[in-house]
Amino acid sequence: MEKDARDIFKEIGLRVTPQRLEIFKILASMHGHPAAEDVFERIRRRFPSISFDTVYRTLSLFENHGLIKKVHHLADKTRYDTNLKRHHHFVCIRCKKIIDIEWDEIDGIPMPKGVENLGRVEDRYVELRGICKDCLNEEEE
Repeated sequence: MEKDARDIFKEIGLRVTPQRLEIFKILASMHGHPAAEDVFERIRRRFPSISFDTVYRTLSLFENHGLIKKVHHLADKTRYDTNLKRHHHFVCIRCKKIIDIEWDEIDGIPMPKGVENLGRVEDRYVELRGICKDCLNEEEE
């Protein structure tokens, strides 16, 4: 993994640092959509003196270079998505879990008339909100 990250950083012109490599490794190992605070808590185990600002700036740098995407703010936290393939999200309004969903039918729908008057669409994204299966199962118990 680390060698791959080094190659990726070099390809896009990012300086390779141990902190950046570790943040990238943490993101790759975390399932779901971690918040900056989640990444910060994990990296402090290896780099106790790292600041939250450094983690946040690194995540922003990764986003600017297309390595990750920001997910809408949930519960006042910005979350990050390492899945760069076209997909949509189901967001649990109770536990705030974000679940990736593929939805080819939505991806294939033509844009509504008049959208071209708004500007150039660069991406489309659907977010479903509801209560996840795990929370529903807890309700039943």
